Amino acid sequence: MASALRIAFATSEVTPFAKTGGLADVSAALPLQLHRLGHDVRLFTPLYSTTNRDGHQLTRVDFAQNVEVKLGWRTYRFSLWTTPLSEEGPAVYFVDCPDLYRRPRIYTSDADEPQRFALFSRAILESCQRMAWGPDVIHCNDWHTALVPLMRRTVYDWDALFQTSRTLLTIHNIGYQGVFGADAIDGLGLAEWSHLFDQDELRTGQVNCLRTGLIYADLLSTVSPTYAREIQTDTYGMGLAPLLRARSDRLVGILNGVDYDTWSPDKDHHIPHRYSRKRPAGKKKNKRYLLEELRFSGDETAPLLGIVSRLAEQKGFDLCLPVLPEVLATTDLRIITLGTGEARYEEFFSWLQQRFPGRVVFHRGYNDELAHLIEAGADMLLMPSKYEPCGLNQMFSLRYGTIPIVRRTGGLADTVRPFDPQSGQGTGFLFDNFTPDGLRWAIDQTLRTYADRPSWKLLMSNAMAENYSWETQAQHYVEVYSWLVRL
Repeated sequence: MASALRIAFATSEVTPFAKTGGLADVSAALPLQLHRLGHDVRLFTPLYSTTNRDGHQLTRVDFAQNVEVKLGWRTYRFSLWTTPLSEEGPAVYFVDCPDLYRRPRIYTSDADEPQRFALFSRAILESCQRMAWGPDVIHCNDWHTALVPLMRRTVYDWDALFQTSRTLLTIHNIGYQGVFGADAIDGLGLAEWSHLFDQDELRTGQVNCLRTGLIYADLLSTVSPTYAREIQTDTYGMGLAPLLRARSDRLVGILNGVDYDTWSPDKDHHIPHRYSRKRPAGKKKNKRYLLEELRFSGDETAPLLGIVSRLAEQKGFDLCLPVLPEVLATTDLRIITLGTGEARYEEFFSWLQQRFPGRVVFHRGYNDELAHLIEAGADMLLMPSKYEPCGLNQMFSLRYGTIPIVRRTGGLADTVRPFDPQSGQGTGFLFDNFTPDGLRWAIDQTLRTYADRPSWKLLMSNAMAENYSWETQAQHYVEVYSWLVRL
């Protein structure tokens, strides 16, 4: 094993304490696996008023109470609290600053949003000082901690504790960049170093936190190899492609992993019938249970398509508007959708349920138990994303033998292999062009294969044989960290 590393993991959300998306799941699973591998991992995250403390007793960190941090003209105070991530997990350190984190939501549009995460970034480094703990790697995630690399090189450059610390910035979704008015620099506590920000951007009256992190982090990563290539193009780079191309020698793509203790049909406590690749009979029983619970009409032989998603433009639901009504009108397909998001998509799936009663069910919102039931009971899962940095649901689906129908983009392209009935190779169905015709072709291919039972059973077996565990993916991060500390 590689030498034990000291890793400060900085994240704005972590399961089960605070979650809005996949970042929270990664921020729990990756540090846990690194800890299991023998590394000294310490998580840092804000203590929000909405933080879920169920089952966790937070303990006061006596040496880090009422710590003063000056950001521009304003002085804030923070305190540290801690609890283990799990019974066997690393410590989570919560940055408690009521002035900034007692809000009804994790993220806000409030005027002091840049200060909320600048304080958090400073608090990570201040906490390391009080621990007398110099991390080998400071792993930053998304724009919320993207100022840490610059702060380490400027505000904390005097401290020998950080002289050998290296910074890694992971982009989970380049669409979120932390862009604020240029006058925010003073409130970030970085006015003295304003010349180090992108000057062209400042002249336009903006400061971009993610861009700043991309400039000063020692290494950049994102959550799939294909997405790492895509964000270097003008189509997917969201304005940052030239910078990413310039730093391409310091950009790597590492797929997220799956927690198979939670998402695996042989262990899943949310489903009534457990099953496995070797004993797949339980899947049919789960489908029957799901159909009965949701009061679908017809028999269980008709194909059941699942959708579990944020209902957002990024997820490709514009393609569904013309395609799904047509498919439902011409086949015996049934659809179960679980999600919430933009009103136009919620209205569409509500209308679809009314238009095809007994064949379409729409559950607005999110329900963890239902998400597991859909993975276990549906025959196929649809993810027609316009872009998808990594995606997790397609990897869950593979494990459950629920065949993914996906667009060939980002992590979807890296995890789903097109099925070839001639060779018997492949794990799902992919389409390239982001058009209704592309989606309709993929659905048609899926339904045609579903009707061929021997091919479908082989396809399910292929899918369930895939392994995207965190045990595997964490090793890639260890390799990257080890390379970093040798710089």
